[in-house]
Amino acid sequence: MADGPFSERLIQSFDKMSEQFQLAARYIIDQPHDVALLSMRDQARLAGVQPATMIRLAKHLGLSGYDELRQIYAEAVRSGDVGFAGKADAQAINQKRKGDHGLAREILRAQAAEIGHLADSPQLDAMVSIATRLATARHVFSIGLRSSHTVAWHLHYILSMIGKTSVLLDAIGGTGPDMLARAHSDDVLVAASVFPYTRVTVEIAEYAHRHGIPVVAITDSEVAPLTRFADDFVLVQTKSPSFFHTMAPAFAVAEVLGALIAGRNADAAREALLRFDAHLSDLNAHLQSKPSRKVGSSPPAAPTKRNANGKGCKK
Repeated sequence: MADGPFSERLIQSFDKMSEQFQLAARYIIDQPHDVALLSMRDQARLAGVQPATMIRLAKHLGLSGYDELRQIYAEAVRSGDVGFAGKADAQAINQKRKGDHGLAREILRAQAAEIGHLADSPQLDAMVSIATRLATARHVFSIGLRSSHTVAWHLHYILSMIGKTSVLLDAIGGTGPDMLARAHSDDVLVAASVFPYTRVTVEIAEYAHRHGIPVVAITDSEVAPLTRFADDFVLVQTKSPSFFHTMAPAFAVAEVLGALIAGRNADAAREALLRFDAHLSDLNAHLQSKPSRKVGSSPPAAPTKRNANGKGCKK
């Protein structure tokens, strides 16, 4: 979005504007990505005007208010005209104003809110529906690339633990999709991708759909490319105060699906997990937890350090 949706109109009428309107308009013209990402009050402060000026300027453009203006610019961001670098500019401004602690807190709260929203939305029904499909599938194939790789891999790992036949399509040398040659209509492909969508993931989903292999998707919009080929899909939000979209809600969906599938095949999952535990024990895979001190036992002695005369003293 080198130019924002209203840049041309603002430039054409700039000379006829009041001084305050010009300050607000200049900000919108010069920082179009900030319009989508920062609050109206933050933008007014950075523009050097009162919030009311931003609202009046939006109405001057024929809009109902500044929220509508921000929504239009947000759609432009989602359409792909602003990359990671553009979002980094907005984050830098936000981080400078709020500090490192403030930005970290804002990111964590935003992630928690989006995950919490999944529990009270139609996406809960979608997760249950997808879990049912996966629980009854002969094989589960998973694909997720770039930022979505963690989502596909985590689901694959959980399914492998509980004895579900799971295949992750990420083999070395680009041969991962070759595994789909074995897939049939009683298998399921799980495809994960959020904006900006990875082309290969979408192409593999299209291939599976074309060959009669059911597809379920974890994505971020009803009009996302994966929804065209998916028999079922769950939508997650990826908005974040960070320059990088959050994958935390999608990661949470993978964990929910794994848990639901394990519960639907509880006996088989338990047997598989017993074997898995024994396998990890044989490998000595995990460090043992630190033994707790018994009630009534003496606390460990305080460490000793030497003073200037070489004599020991307690800390």
